[in-house]
Amino acid sequence: MIDGTIVNVALPTVGRDLEMGFTGLQWTVNAYALTLAALLLLGGSLGDRFGRRRVFVVGVAWFALASLLCGVAPNGAFLIAARALQGIGGALLTPGSLAIIETAFVPEDRSAAVGAWSGLGGVAAAIGPVLGGYLVQAVSWRLAFLINPPLAALVVWLAVRHVPESRSHDAEQRLDLPGTVLVAIGLGLIVFALTQGPRDGWTASEIGSLLAGASALAAFVVVELRSRNSMLPLSLFRARQFTVTNLVTLLVYGALGASFFLLPIQLQRVAGFSPVAAGAALTPITVVMLLLSARAGQLAQRIGPRLPMAVGPIVAGAGFALFARIGPGSTYAVDVLPGALVMALGLTLTVAPLTATALASAGEEKAGIASAVNNEVARTASLLAVAVLPAAVGISEAGLGNVAGLSAGFHQAVLICAGLCLAGGLLAAVGIRNPATVPEPAYCCPVSGPPLRLDVATAAVSEGGDEGHRA
Repeated sequence: MIDGTIVNVALPTVGRDLEMGFTGLQWTVNAYALTLAALLLLGGSLGDRFGRRRVFVVGVAWFALASLLCGVAPNGAFLIAARALQGIGGALLTPGSLAIIETAFVPEDRSAAVGAWSGLGGVAAAIGPVLGGYLVQAVSWRLAFLINPPLAALVVWLAVRHVPESRSHDAEQRLDLPGTVLVAIGLGLIVFALTQGPRDGWTASEIGSLLAGASALAAFVVVELRSRNSMLPLSLFRARQFTVTNLVTLLVYGALGASFFLLPIQLQRVAGFSPVAAGAALTPITVVMLLLSARAGQLAQRIGPRLPMAVGPIVAGAGFALFARIGPGSTYAVDVLPGALVMALGLTLTVAPLTATALASAGEEKAGIASAVNNEVARTASLLAVAVLPAAVGISEAGLGNVAGLSAGFHQAVLICAGLCLAGGLLAAVGIRNPATVPEPAYCCPVSGPPLRLDVATAAVSEGGDEGHRA
């Protein structure tokens, strides 16, 4: 979380230092998101098979080494390649974190635990932009990556010392390598086409890449249906709750991914904010989520996930719409803070119950793969949104130097993000069902008659003597 938020704030400076255009900045974000999305399912399967803590620790160490390569990148191509390696580490550690929570806590505590997980992630997201902005402005964007190895060392030590090991007893011992290859190729070709196509005028190679990617993803579905050791059990989607939850995830996280990519650029290039000010702009979102996420999880546990998951995205969408006020000469208090606070309330209502519902609908034995699927959907949504939305609103064509075109495209983009969130809230209202409550058992005689009053019987026995015993 720290890394992701720092990188977004550092993008304008990275582009200027390494002479990267807008498409290069898209690839800096999407190279990481692509390998992460392509390998998340494999990461969940590895955790279920070989131990969730073990795979989590390996992922953290891999992430740290790749971060070191990002920090010493001499040019844009090297940085993009290192970001792709970083995504592999993310794919190993991300599903394990939620799966560990799902298996380590009893059912009645899981929603609150996931809420705390979201809130503590919010701490990192609150620290990251401010810290990243300071590092970029005062020292170098390279420190945005070089701070990861010492943090990773601490995480590895804590995980080995305190996190219990868990694995699925039903997990297949063979890995689904054909499925992994197909989903990686499919996503890679599609993202390449969607990112490069608008810039190059949709040449034959980009159209061919798009069609080939779609064919690879279709083949992936066929392979998963026929495979005995499928890394994506499509039977999970037979559960209505699981399917609807992931569709809501697709819409909401697509909006988040696109807006959080574009907002730091808009604030720095158009509104004239410094890296530190741009990094601090969204701090209220993470502070509110930190303070309220655990309570939101408890609320969803008490009243069911349907209402929070319906209202939350709609409120978050209103926050996105308020960001359309940001432009040249904008001030933080008037043009940024209102949208940030409204979005914060919406995301707080949404994230914890959405995540808990996705995991609960799959069952404890499938916790790893359910976590991986939900993360896969979220990351794929962000990946596609960052590839598609800038081109759809004309930002890719305008480039970083055209301030007026960049600002106009940003305003259209955040309104589209608001519409995606609105659609997610309506889908949750229609499709999510609250779990059935189990009635308390009634104490009743096995014969026709009124229920036995235990307090009367106990009082009679306490009187002693034969009469008491007979009573």
